[in-house]
Amino acid sequence: MKNNLKYSRRHSHEVSFGGVTIGGVRPIAVQSMTNTPTADVELTVEQTKRIAEAGAEIVRLTAQGKREGEALAPIMEKLRAEGCAAAIVADIHFTPEIAMIAAESVDKVRINPGNFRTTNGELERLIEICRRRGVALRIGVNHGSLAKRIFDEWGDTPEGMVASAMEFLNMCRRADFHDVVVSMKSSNTRVMVHAYRLLVEAMEREGMTYPLHLGVTEAGDGIEGRIKSAVGIGALLADGIGDTLRVSLTEDPECEVPVGRMLVDYFSKRSGEFEVESTEAYSPTTFKPRTQAKPIVHSELSDEYDVVEAKSENPTHEWRAAILNRTDSRPVVLRRRYDSDDVERVAIYAAADMGQLLLDGLAEGVWVDAPNISAEAVHDIELMILQAARLRFSRTEYIACPSCGRTLYDIQATLAEIKARTSHLKDLKIGVMGCIVNGPGEMADADYGYVGSSPEHITLYRGREIVERNIHQSEALDHLVEIIKRDGRWHDPE
Repeated sequence: MKNNLKYSRRHSHEVSFGGVTIGGVRPIAVQSMTNTPTADVELTVEQTKRIAEAGAEIVRLTAQGKREGEALAPIMEKLRAEGCAAAIVADIHFTPEIAMIAAESVDKVRINPGNFRTTNGELERLIEICRRRGVALRIGVNHGSLAKRIFDEWGDTPEGMVASAMEFLNMCRRADFHDVVVSMKSSNTRVMVHAYRLLVEAMEREGMTYPLHLGVTEAGDGIEGRIKSAVGIGALLADGIGDTLRVSLTEDPECEVPVGRMLVDYFSKRSGEFEVESTEAYSPTTFKPRTQAKPIVHSELSDEYDVVEAKSENPTHEWRAAILNRTDSRPVVLRRRYDSDDVERVAIYAAADMGQLLLDGLAEGVWVDAPNISAEAVHDIELMILQAARLRFSRTEYIACPSCGRTLYDIQATLAEIKARTSHLKDLKIGVMGCIVNGPGEMADADYGYVGSSPEHITLYRGREIVERNIHQSEALDHLVEIIKRDGRWHDPE
């Protein structure tokens, strides 16, 4: 049976909040999150305005306690008085009661199903406040913080994430409340993409059309963070999945917005229709590699590999059709030309184009044909794309949170220090988390973790196991290096 591959947006219903509407045929909205202490009204207002001026239609603020929850009302009042029209979202993790306070002030409330009980009426009470005030709700599922009963049945799997989301979506539907957005975030791009696709399938079976918020958690900083985000988010945008997105970088939040806007603009022009004989070889919700060939960059190309070029405005579907129509099992290298002389733009576009084929196991190599940037930059981009797609690890991976008002130390400076000491260690994953909310669960894939435990104090992890508690930050990096050495995983830089 013949199938046609082309770009089209997934059907979702519109959800409006704070003057912003997402879903339907609306443009994909870009958002970011403040990292000021929310209880400091002046600081938070000023940073929110800067994020909005950078182009974000939606800004999220943490509300981890009563002081922060009660600060939301004056923050909203000042923002509107000063002409800031961005929709404001309160981010709630451990205290459902704060969600009720927040819903009385903000435009949207994000809750984590892992921290909301389903049997005591908490969600129903929150829904009634949201309904009364016209506030939207985000069901924000995180790979690393599933409820214990979900984890016990499903483990920390994409299927478990979907089970968690669907439980809460069904509760919203029973309450006839549909101003709901859903997210399925993970720092592992393969888990993240498969979770969103499984959720779309589950919602379609139930006749649900809730809009989706996309993001890769703890992507890190610099070009690596941008590539990791583009691989995960781009894989979904290529198939028309997503109504709003956040690129989570361990940088000033204003830096996230142009990257998100670049992705949105890039996927707004996807033309071309490609015919395939069958899609049976394609498995969108499991990693199913075509071959066991070594993942390569273009400088390693040999006769064993075939090069498949894409020249249309829809390279992802062009490549996918070409690969699915093949009758042989030779490994494939994806090639596309990028004429920009901007390294960041080339990296984001190539990662967004190629990521899906790599995550799905349809391709084994990448060739970023970029004549206007250096060969060294191209080589690094290609290796980073393979690593972001979980195919080949050539450098230390940093699972670093973007920071928010909960962060207990200067995470940007600390990440730079950790990189300076450990970036030569290949095949290691190090989690760098601002607080316990995003660790240890969100760094579940990490070999080691550096997590804020109290102001300027750090708890160190090996996997999910605590190794040392509450070390002063001035000593914590030395202690982390000693743990790696004791484990026999350290070597000096060459």
